[in-house]
Amino acid sequence: MAATTTVKVPHLGGITAGYALSGGAYDPSKPTCVLINSMCTTVSLYKTQFADATLTDTLNLLAIEPLGHGATSCPTEHFTYWDTAVMALQVLDALGIDKAFALGTSQGGWMVARMALLAPQRIQGLLLLGTSMDYESADSRSKGCWDPEPLLAPFYDGWCSAVPTPEFVVEDVWCGMVATLGFGAAGTAEVTAFWTQTLKEVYRGDEGRKKLKMAVGCLLDRDGLLRRVRDIPCPVRWLQVR
Repeated sequence: MAATTTVKVPHLGGITAGYALSGGAYDPSKPTCVLINSMCTTVSLYKTQFADATLTDTLNLLAIEPLGHGATSCPTEHFTYWDTAVMALQVLDALGIDKAFALGTSQGGWMVARMALLAPQRIQGLLLLGTSMDYESADSRSKGCWDPEPLLAPFYDGWCSAVPTPEFVVEDVWCGMVATLGFGAAGTAEVTAFWTQTLKEVYRGDEGRKKLKMAVGCLLDRDGLLRRVRDIPCPVRWLQVR
């Protein structure tokens, strides 16, 4: 499921940002960790962490759904990962949180790195899970990164429409890809069923089609950060699994 709590922030003419906050309220006596989810998932990606009292007794967990995901929406159809980074920082503002650690899963890593570049004085540390700082380059292919263009570009093209699409519902094959590519061996039948239901709730109707199209477009067309990462001053823990 998508976030059931939202907050309005000013970027891009007014974004409604979906989020989940452990304990239901910010506790200033504890540090905060922002969590930004992977492609086409929602705050539910972190439900295990939210259910772990060892974590929630120690720090505030703040999961934020990026633009193009979950309950987050904005008045403009087009946006980038930089826009999500600005939005996430404004969510911190709205909740009265000055500084935070930030964890990003897959595409979330690209977003939290941008948060650290835009507001280095506010991001205390980064935890990057299964991500890259490059754009979709030939060099990244040589290092074993997958090539999403042949697989994802036809979906993007199919989700473009010059007329409204009120009957749109995301395809079953896309839902299955989110589970298999995103969760690997952990993509059980139960996991696949959960995310299929969630995606079909989020990505339906004309707005849902536009959100999904731009979520994929952001991945395919993102800019690289290799020249910029030297300007991130906070500690970084970068985890990759092959």
